Amino acid sequence: MRLSAIILALVTLQRLGELVLARRNTAKLIADGAVEVGAGHYPLIVALHTAWLAALWVFGRNQEVNLAALTIFVMLQGVRLWILATLGSRWTTRIIVLPDVSLVSAGPYRYFSHPNYAVVAAEIAVLPLALHLPWVALIFTILNAAALVIRIRAETHALSQASLPRARAIP
Repeated sequence: MRLSAIILALVTLQRLGELVLARRNTAKLIADGAVEVGAGHYPLIVALHTAWLAALWVFGRNQEVNLAALTIFVMLQGVRLWILATLGSRWTTRIIVLPDVSLVSAGPYRYFSHPNYAVVAAEIAVLPLALHLPWVALIFTILNAAALVIRIRAETHALSQASLPRARAIP
């Protein structure tokens, strides 16, 4: 098996594991009184990420690997873990607002409003580049930017309507 296929298998397993974690965390947050907002665009997010992974599998599974780009991707996984550790049970793939609870302002959220979105945007660009697929990086970076405009607007609106102590959204 080529290194590119091993990388894609690991990323696919990571994403599936994150979906399991996100569902568990979402259910717990909802049980604790949280409310989901912007659910209408969530299928778009899922479709975008699924299509990105599918494109990588179709066009990249037999590619040589650019080790410099792969190194950047691996470093992004460290930031992703920092985000997950910071948010703990509040991390989810949906926009969830927990009224009357301060939003996380520790870890990477000390420095950026949307570190999770920044990491995902970077991953969407860098992993295809690691597989010598610049056109996949370009197409999905543009599509992701459009999806993030919708998502961040929904999140900002929800937070402006919620009664929250000064804090940041749960990504």
